[in-house]
This record gives sequence, C-alpha cells and structure tokens, in this order.
Amino acid sequence: MTDETKLPENSPETPPDSPADSQNGWFHLDVHPQVFFVSAALIVLFVVATILFQTYVGDAFSMLQSAMSLYAGWFFILTMNVAFLFVLGLLFLSRFGEIRLGGPDARPEFSTFGWFSMLFSAGMGIGLLFYGVAEPMFHYVANPISEAGGPEAARTAMDITFLHWGLHPWAVYAVVGLSLAFFAFNKGLPLSIRTAFYPIFGEKIYGWRGNVVDIVATVATLFGVATSLGLGVQQVNAGLDFLLGIGQSRLIQVILIGGITAVATWSVVKGLDKGIRRLSEINLTLAGLLALFVLLVGPTLFVLNAVLENIGYYVQNLPALSTWNETYEQTQWQHGWTIFYWAWWIAWSPFVGMFIARVSYGRTIREFLLGVLLVPTLVTFLWITIFGNTALNIEMFGAGGIAKAVQENIPISLFVLLENFPLDWLTSALSVVVIITFFVTSSDSGSMVIDIITSGGNPNPPVLSRLFWAILEGAVAAALLLGGGLAALQTATITTGLPFAAILLGMCYALWKGLSEYSGPQEMAVGAGKKAPTEFRITRKPSLKKTFGRRKLW
Repeated sequence: MTDETKLPENSPETPPDSPADSQNGWFHLDVHPQVFFVSAALIVLFVVATILFQTYVGDAFSMLQSAMSLYAGWFFILTMNVAFLFVLGLLFLSRFGEIRLGGPDARPEFSTFGWFSMLFSAGMGIGLLFYGVAEPMFHYVANPISEAGGPEAARTAMDITFLHWGLHPWAVYAVVGLSLAFFAFNKGLPLSIRTAFYPIFGEKIYGWRGNVVDIVATVATLFGVATSLGLGVQQVNAGLDFLLGIGQSRLIQVILIGGITAVATWSVVKGLDKGIRRLSEINLTLAGLLALFVLLVGPTLFVLNAVLENIGYYVQNLPALSTWNETYEQTQWQHGWTIFYWAWWIAWSPFVGMFIARVSYGRTIREFLLGVLLVPTLVTFLWITIFGNTALNIEMFGAGGIAKAVQENIPISLFVLLENFPLDWLTSALSVVVIITFFVTSSDSGSMVIDIITSGGNPNPPVLSRLFWAILEGAVAAALLLGGGLAALQTATITTGLPFAAILLGMCYALWKGLSEYSGPQEMAVGAGKKAPTEFRITRKPSLKKTFGRRKLW
C-alpha cells in the first residue's frame, strides 16, 4: 500500500472528519451517476407506489413474504451457514490472521471501547430493544420444538432466540466488513461493495457488473435500515404512550420518524468521530445501565445461572438448529422468524459490513474477526439473558402477564417488563432515550454507508447527499408502516435480502481468493499480466482521478 492509498484520516493532509471536498460547501454533490440515480429512482418509486396504493399493498406484502419464504427459505439458511463456516475457517484454520488492515504501520483510529460501541450500535441496536423481551416470550408460549409452557419450553425459547441473534449474523457482517476493509485498505481499491469482487472480475468491476452489485447493496441497505427504524419507532411510540398516554397509531409513528430523522441531521453534520462515535458510546453506556438495573433488581441469581446454561444449550444444539428447515414437519413457522431474521441480517450486511470496515482501519484480521464475531455476540447473549430470562422468571414463577401483553402488542413488551420493578417511569424514560439514540445512529450510519457506495467509494462523502439518504430512509420507514406495518417491514427485508444473499456467497469466494494471492507483508499479487486499477486517493484538493464513473455534478 502506497502513501497515497492510506486512509485519509491518518494522513497529515486530511485531518479526521474533514471531508475531502469540504471546501465546496454544503451544496456540493459528488456521486457515481448510475448507482446514485438508479438506486434513488427505485426507492422513490417504491415509496410513491406504497403511499398511493395503501389499500392494496398490505395484502400484497403478506402474499409476497409468504411466497419468498416458502421458495427461498432453504437458500437463506444455506447462505448463513456458509458464511458462518467460512469465518470460522478464516479465524482458526487460515494463515492470514496477522495481516494488518491498512499496512504494517497502520494503527486503529478509535479506542477499543469506541470501536466496540460502534460495532454493537450499528449491528443490533434497536432490534435487541424491540425483541429482547418479546421473542423469548413468543417462543415460550408457542414453538414447533417443545410443548408450550414449562422448563423445556423456556430453555427452547432462549435457544431459538440465541440462534437468531448469535454468531450467524455477526459472521455475515464479518464477511462483508473484512472483504471491504482488506481490498480498500490493503489493495487501495475504492471503499465500495463492488470492490470485494475484484479477484473474480478484475477491471470489469468498474462496468455494469459493479454497478449492479452496488445498486443491489444500496437498495438492500436502505430497506434493512428502514425496517429497523420502523420497529424502533413503534417501540418509541409504545414507550411515550406508557409515559404520557399519547396513544399508539401509525400517524403518531410517522410523526416520530420525521422528528427523530431531523435529530439525526445533527449527527450527519458532526461526522463520524464527533457524531456517530460519541452517540454510539452514549447509547451503549445508557443501555448498559438499563441492563444492570434489571439484573440487580430482578431475579439476579436466576439470570446468572441462566447465562451459562443458555450458552451451553446453544452450543450443543447449534448444528442441528441452524440447519433445520421444517422439511419433515411441513410447517411454516420459520417464515415469520428464522427466514425473516436471516434476510434481515443479510439486507443489513452491506450497511453494517461497510461501517465496520470503515471504523476498523489498523486492526489485524485476527483482531477484526475476534472482535466482530465474539465480543458483540457475547454482549448480545448477556442482554437477551438479562431481559428474556427476567421475563420468563416473572411468567413462570411470578405475577405473569408478560406473555399476554407480548401477544397483544410486541412494541410494549419492554415497558410491561419494567412495570414489575421500582422506578418504572424512570427506566421507561431511559429506554425511550436509548431507543431514540440507537435510531439516530442507525439512520446516520446507514446514510453514511449508502453515501459512500453511491459516491463511488469516497470514504468522506459530501454532507448534502448524506442528508438526502437520511431523509429517504425515514420516508421509506414511514411508507412501510403506512403500507402494512410489521408485515410490510418483513417483506421489504426478505425481498431485498434475497439478491444480496447470492452476492454474499460470491464475496466468500472472492475474499478467499484475494487472501490466497496475498504475496507478502501488505502486498498483493493479483495474477500474472493483470494490472491493478487506478488507485483511489482522497486529498483536501479536488482530484481528477477516475473512480469507476464518479463525476462532479456541481
């Protein structure tokens, strides 16, 4: 890696959080024309059609979700397991662990705590707050593996929840993140999804093949983030209704989306270090305080005992549970749970993967994989155990009532749990704040990643286009809520996750091929007779270097 291709934040020419073309002001737009306008047109067309045909889209979404889950469910399960086994192979069986992302002299931009905070906030965030109580209660009441109620149902409920939130999604994130980080920081290629396919297509990634990959990634990312925003705003509405009695409706939720999206503009303007990093550290700290409160005032011993038992049961049953496909039962339980989750994580993977790559400069591959795969998974397991097992304890041995509340209204499940403890108004208010901060970081992180892709790999994209994508994310989330609520959110995720699942499998092969051709310390052999593409460089002065079609529009 040459001096020109080092991450700009570590360059004396470009200080952190100084966009490469910031001197052009807010009204400067620097995009890849085909990727930006085609992606934006597809998404805007969807929003307009959903709003105009609200009467019909709800049923259409439900039918489409069922059809895609039925015929493509096996492919989602295959993709998730291939990604998981691939990451395990890289971590424990390969010789690539000591390669440093960015070169032998590269050092991390962010502290370990800041890095983990951003990983967790981007990767899970709102989803855990939404499902941390609700999902274990759903599976306790009804699951296809055990009888409803009782110890075995409780154990199975936690096992299924761990499957959906455990190692598999983080393995997918690791594949995408490592692919982008390795080829961008060690090869000097643009920071874009198409970059991961250079070992397969070579210079052809700068043509229509690369455009298709980036367009699919952009649409999948936006709908994946919009799904999380839609879930999060439902929970914010439930929390505010609990605190203030404002009621729950889609109109209120749309208003909340508009307000919180407006708050996200502050983080957009502040940039990665001053905006997203600080918010991520704040919401992780607040979420930790909330979890600690529930652990201490709740059934502490029950939860501590459950931590090891839940993890042990998960490890024992992981091979069977992760490959189970309802073949012999001929049921459709997985359609609304496992298949939805796998599609959701895959749809999120361009966003989370690129964001992880962007903040992981200077880490070794072994440090990267251990950090991305194991640490967030452990934190997730602790969170689910604290909230899920506390709810199970109340349902099995206490006053009960949580399961019924969850069946009636999923977003209110967390607040129903907190009602069982002192200071419920304070902890509910804290929960709303945490959800909102996760909302803001997800929106800003998502818009930043989409902007990087649609600007041709510029790691410091202009503020104007990032604002455009942040607003469009809110519009899509609002349109999905108006067009069918949770069913619409799930359908959008599955629909956009399916094509990217195929891209993800190609990424695994391309990354292995690229790493295998790595010929020495921070050098890569791309094959005899092949010429590396024009290197990508960001400086404070406008660059005339071509980056697969990026052009200055004004």
